[in-house]
Amino acid sequence: MRFTRRFTRIFIILCLIAVFVTTPILLFSSHRLIHLGSDASKEFVGDLSILKHRIEVQALNAVQQEEVENLKEPILDVYRDGNQISAVSLYTIDKNDSLGQPKNVSLAGNNVTTHDSKKESQQSLPEETLATREKALEKSRPKEVQHSQNVQSHPRRALDERVKEIKDQLIRAKAFLNFAPAGSNSNFVKEIKLRIKDLERAAGEVSKDSDLSRRAIQKMKAMSATLSKASRLFPDCSAMVKKLRAMTYNAEEQLRTQKNQASFLENLAGRTTPKGLHCLSMRLTTEFFALQSEEQKLPNQHKFQNPDLHHFAVFSDNVLACSAVVNSTVSTARAPEKIVFHIVTDSLNLPAMTMWFLSNPPGKATIQIQSIDMFDWLPNKDILQKQESLDPRYTSPLNHLRFYMPDIFPSLNKIVLLDHDVVVKRDLSGLWRINMKGKVNGAVETCLEGEPSFRRMDMLINFTDPMVATKFDVKSCTWAFGMNLFDLQEWRKRNLTGLYHKYLELGSNRPLMKAGTLPIGWLTFYKHTRAIDRRWHVLGLGYDSGVKLNEIEQAAVIHYDGVMKPWLEIGLQKFKPYWKKHVRYEHPFVQQCNIHD
Repeated sequence: MRFTRRFTRIFIILCLIAVFVTTPILLFSSHRLIHLGSDASKEFVGDLSILKHRIEVQALNAVQQEEVENLKEPILDVYRDGNQISAVSLYTIDKNDSLGQPKNVSLAGNNVTTHDSKKESQQSLPEETLATREKALEKSRPKEVQHSQNVQSHPRRALDERVKEIKDQLIRAKAFLNFAPAGSNSNFVKEIKLRIKDLERAAGEVSKDSDLSRRAIQKMKAMSATLSKASRLFPDCSAMVKKLRAMTYNAEEQLRTQKNQASFLENLAGRTTPKGLHCLSMRLTTEFFALQSEEQKLPNQHKFQNPDLHHFAVFSDNVLACSAVVNSTVSTARAPEKIVFHIVTDSLNLPAMTMWFLSNPPGKATIQIQSIDMFDWLPNKDILQKQESLDPRYTSPLNHLRFYMPDIFPSLNKIVLLDHDVVVKRDLSGLWRINMKGKVNGAVETCLEGEPSFRRMDMLINFTDPMVATKFDVKSCTWAFGMNLFDLQEWRKRNLTGLYHKYLELGSNRPLMKAGTLPIGWLTFYKHTRAIDRRWHVLGLGYDSGVKLNEIEQAAVIHYDGVMKPWLEIGLQKFKPYWKKHVRYEHPFVQQCNIHD
């Protein structure tokens, strides 16, 4: 009996303990299930509006589309701009563009002799030795290493894929968000808004996969799951295509507007003169008029009309640019005492230009400075004003003065014309040894397709005009101003200045050509131009960041043609050092006018 009672007491105690332990657990679980059921019902009710909207969209898509056939969709063509330069080319240099190119290259005439020591050394090795060496390397190389090298041999196309995927996810998420009914506050809308906010915060302004944090990758995976849910809620692909197409169209329109604005601002900056250059001209002018009259004259005036010397002409109102041209020419010349520079400027900048070269003489070279106002016989000032151009430099008499060089220099036989935005890198005495073969103008051609300097005649000349179409061939090769050798004797024989006047008069009466000196130069010197070696004159440093370094190193003259001049802030930084090293930044006036290296 005692044993039975003891067993009964133990059993009752155990039952009570079990009741006290399990009861709270059951109560908590039932309460949790009730809340879960209510949340699910709320989510279901919240998504009913989306499901209803999706059913309505499907029903509308089932209706015949005859009524909306006349609706215009955005243009499907992706915007292309062939004139724009890729941002990659600003910093990418071809592997072959090394500075160690051979310098023993003859520039006189068209014969080009270059030696590639790398190729010769490869050809000197026996072919059997190279083949056996390659086979031995392939055998000794592990398969895993070969595989990794094959993967790395591809271009860097696999880099930054996650960053691109994040941007794509954000675009898709915002597109799906627009599909939700107006004023909807469902759990899906809240979720996708939260995902967008989290992903934008996690990614930030990152542009490389290596900079992505672990948190950003986790948010990207969460966004991927939400987008999968959204694609199930909105299976209508045509609506998504239209939405993305509209977004692309709007982005392209904004891009066009920004490019047009950037182009306008660049041209505006190219036409303006920096404050520092104005300051420099004023300082030099003040200093010039403080001199005595006998001190204002330049030396060696007896050399100005000597036909046996090497004469260069520069027409410019930019003091600093002219000094860079003169300094670079003299510093690279083998016989600087034979160089005579003829600088023609306007009356406003004549004192400043003269004062600069009085205080900074160009070594053994000779300088003559004249004003265009001294040439009272110039007949084309009124005609040039009739030409329509937004850029006054194209219609400037100083710019068109090049067509009167036989009259300006009556005693000279040959002369080299240099634009003020060039830098001379090699001795130019070889130009006087070029056989002109009866031609008047020696210039570098620009008719090689695929190059940035490529020009066709019909780009600047109106070939719909009957006279132009009859006298000129649209396929004839074009050439460039900037560094030109002129045979003034042949010029006088053919009276090309009179021919220039004829085309200038015709162009003032009807749209014959665009404003500027290049199109009328093509007409005036048509069939009177001698093509010279391309290395005499390398173009594009004022607009093309892709000019190769080996071309610059081998060039005799480099030309900053375009609006990005080296003395402007918008100039291409990678090419400015070639110009800056010929500017005297230590000059007191240059420093006082805040013109710094």
